Amino acid sequence: MRRYFEAVALNSAGAVESKTLYDAVGIDRRTAGGYDRLLADLSVVEEVPAWLTNRLSRLVKGSKRYVVDPSLVGAALRLDRSAVLRDGDLLGRMLDTFVAAQVRPEVALSPRRPRLYHLREKNGRHEVDLLAEIGADQVVAVEVKATAAPTRDDGRHLAWLRDQLGERFLAGAVLHTGPRAFSLGERIHALPIASLWAPGPAAGRAGRI
Repeated sequence: MRRYFEAVALNSAGAVESKTLYDAVGIDRRTAGGYDRLLADLSVVEEVPAWLTNRLSRLVKGSKRYVVDPSLVGAALRLDRSAVLRDGDLLGRMLDTFVAAQVRPEVALSPRRPRLYHLREKNGRHEVDLLAEIGADQVVAVEVKATAAPTRDDGRHLAWLRDQLGERFLAGAVLHTGPRAFSLGERIHALPIASLWAPGPAAGRAGRI
């Protein structure tokens, strides 16, 4: 089970297939399924389902797995700060995992009770890290970027989704590691990750999204 959890932790915030994980560890499907249920029951791993809509075709249907706290990823993989910063893919996964850990309780406490999803096209051309569906017809989308100065290109998947959904798309946010909040286009904002919890102008803008 330790080896299996290490594989899950290494792929946190990813939509990796179950077979890929249990083949890598050398266990069978039934054993992996039992471990998955145990990790979910212990609230150690959570799955975010794929968002599906008849307005978009060829979407991946598999869920993303998230370890509920990035510190568990670091402990399982015996990582230090330098190891994370040296690996761009790992840094991105850690940031995505961290943001999901901050967003999850906010969603649970929201009076509008949004549901969290992810979105990815089968060809990989477009993907959105987190998507909150509000009611049955409105969405707020989030991209997480390991940069302090995001550009319009960092919000291109959000712009694509906005153009596909029209008025159903309430807002998009590119969450980044820098200190400033600014616009990246119509209904798309660059926001510091710290705006998820910190008081101040940036937090106010995040709250309105």
